[in-house]
Amino acid sequence: MALVLIVEDEKVLAEMYRDKFEQEGFKADLVFSSEDAIEYLKNKKPDLILLDILLPKANGISFLEKIKELKETIGEIPVVAFSNYDDLETRNRAILLGAKDYLLKTQYTPTELVKRVKELLKK
Repeated sequence: MALVLIVEDEKVLAEMYRDKFEQEGFKADLVFSSEDAIEYLKNKKPDLILLDILLPKANGISFLEKIKELKETIGEIPVVAFSNYDDLETRNRAILLGAKDYLLKTQYTPTELVKRVKELLKK
């Protein structure tokens, strides 16, 4: 069973995505900030990270920069940026920092999101 870490500050959305992933046979853990995600990664290694870009304090881009520094200790964990923030510069920066994809929340239902994650995990 694949483990997905969902980094999302909007609790209702985070729980909705977690429930959908669990219905589809995944294990899903939630954290609500990039700082909490870094702490989480010290103890667990998810198969994929679903990352909101607009987070309180340190945003998703800062998180991507931080885990790039930690690559030696945590290994290569695929990250999917998932945000309502549709900014070309931010999208390009996320991809440059290693995000496997940059998806807009408004363009993906929870079912479509799970399908995309399954595709990425097969690669």
